Amino acid sequence: MASPMRSLLTDPTRYLQSFHLFLANSTEHQCMQEFMERQLPDVIASIGNGKSTINILSVGGGAGEMDLLILSKVQARYPGVTINNDVIEPNADQIFKYKERVAETSNLENVKFTWHEETAYEYESRMNAEKKSKKWDFIHMIQMLYYVKDVPATIRYFHSLLETQAKLLIILVSGVSGWETLWKKYWSSFPLDDLCSYVSSADIKRMLDSAGLKYQLHELPSHMDITSCFIEGNKDGELLLDFLTETCEFSKTAPPELKRQVMEELRKPECSERRDGKVLFNNNLSVIVIEP
Repeated sequence: MASPMRSLLTDPTRYLQSFHLFLANSTEHQCMQEFMERQLPDVIASIGNGKSTINILSVGGGAGEMDLLILSKVQARYPGVTINNDVIEPNADQIFKYKERVAETSNLENVKFTWHEETAYEYESRMNAEKKSKKWDFIHMIQMLYYVKDVPATIRYFHSLLETQAKLLIILVSGVSGWETLWKKYWSSFPLDDLCSYVSSADIKRMLDSAGLKYQLHELPSHMDITSCFIEGNKDGELLLDFLTETCEFSKTAPPELKRQVMEELRKPECSERRDGKVLFNNNLSVIVIEP
């Protein structure tokens, strides 16, 4: 009998609900923001040297929150320089929110935005068909490599578009996170289809090492409060479980034994720690900065 479990990505509304709840319950954005404030200035210190225009490509830019923070750092480092900021984002709703955010933000006079409503793969295919290979001074992929079919090929392609002083910045879950533990153990039981693949910084490091590419790795400590997942029938808990397993209605559709095992796994120290009566899932991230 076919399992009634289906990928969370088959229900975009529920996916966004669970994603927003994940952001509200985790220090995901705070730890990224801290990195952008403290360490990004060093990363971008030479990307625009001697240039009158800086070209930035955001791959999977979402609603633009991190993109605008990045742009503010580039503006601070290179005051008055024109910035072309191209955004690849397949979700029309996210692009709409991004445009709203831009409209509400001051000091963007020297930034020219171009949005491409397509996936990274569609962008690559279109550029190849049009025989274009525009070079970029800074390319970033924040929490998006889970949604590409061929991760090594995607990294290779965008890496090939870097200018000589440029950087490719990737943010994704750490190889030492609860995600790594949970997914490596149970991914074959989750209904991933072709919509999502599980990758962590450990996988990316292996790819970069075998390709002989130079990079720096920064670990960002982060956690997510999953206490509500252990309260039977709690709506928020059910949505967070959906997000953790990438499964729509995991609580209701997972076989009882799988659900029992996953709930048990989530309590283990490899996945979570207990603090002040809460269960905090290890949501550590890695930032990988790749040289041209």
